[in-house]
Amino acid sequence: MKKLLALSLSFLFISTCIFGQEPVDTIYTTKGSVIMFSDRTWQYQEDLEFDGVLNEHLHNLVTSMPDLDLIQTWDSDICYTSDLKNDLSKFNDTIWLCVMNDQSENFVMPFDGQITSRYGYRGGRYHNGIDIDLVTGDTVKSAWDGKVRYAKWNSGGFGNLVIVRHNNGLETFYAHLSKINVAPNQEVKAGDLLGLGGNTGASRGSHLHFEVRFYDAPLNPEEIIDFENKVCKDDNLMVHKAIFRPGAKPTDIEEHGENLASTSNKAVASTKKYYKVRSGDNLTRIAARHGTTVSQLCKLNNISYNSKIVIGRTVRIR
Repeated sequence: MKKLLALSLSFLFISTCIFGQEPVDTIYTTKGSVIMFSDRTWQYQEDLEFDGVLNEHLHNLVTSMPDLDLIQTWDSDICYTSDLKNDLSKFNDTIWLCVMNDQSENFVMPFDGQITSRYGYRGGRYHNGIDIDLVTGDTVKSAWDGKVRYAKWNSGGFGNLVIVRHNNGLETFYAHLSKINVAPNQEVKAGDLLGLGGNTGASRGSHLHFEVRFYDAPLNPEEIIDFENKVCKDDNLMVHKAIFRPGAKPTDIEEHGENLASTSNKAVASTKKYYKVRSGDNLTRIAARHGTTVSQLCKLNNISYNSKIVIGRTVRIR
């Protein structure tokens, strides 16, 4: 008992030095030891000791590559844990990444909706993910098994953002949510609820901005996911510098949103878009959800402001 107490006190001292909080007690539960802090917060001891590595084999390969010096820590307060220092242009080898492995056997589409903007160059900057149309309140799910690293408001344009680090070595971003339903350090399975779709941050119109990243560097989600058939293209991914954009370094300040991205792409902007009316909808709500106006809806659908819309009717919104 004295030995156990000594170990606990030693750990509390280390926690104080490292995390800047004053631990006041340790509670032993069936799910593990819980550290209580003076500010009334708490954390599992195993989470405090977690180094962020979920795929040790992959991490050892990456960190052993000469002149690469990639960083990946575990921090629930910052969006990019490499502090913007990872440079994938120095990636001079090829790594075999198992997208679907023994620890991550399933894949689920984050949301089954129409793609409104793809990964790529848009109006002078890169759009680092895929935009998927949805209605505010729609369920957004985790793509693979993993652990939630970040779940809070992001002032860099993402709005309410959830980041999940996966057992396969990738991280996925789920941005512009109206509600977050998970917390940092929470373990999730493919298909688990992460939050509800929305229109927060630098967004014009409700949609999900979905990113896939490798050691903070964004890569085209369509390298991995067949969005039309809603499956992974392959169980494996060959990681090399050609799959990253030139000089790929993460940035927390960029424009997101179907309208911001599509206005720089004439082909997308000129495409007609429709919405099926749901229970509780009216013209004002539909306009707000899709970043347009009631007068524009009336013009597109040849109706008046007072026209009644019935559930199941298809309304043109673009």
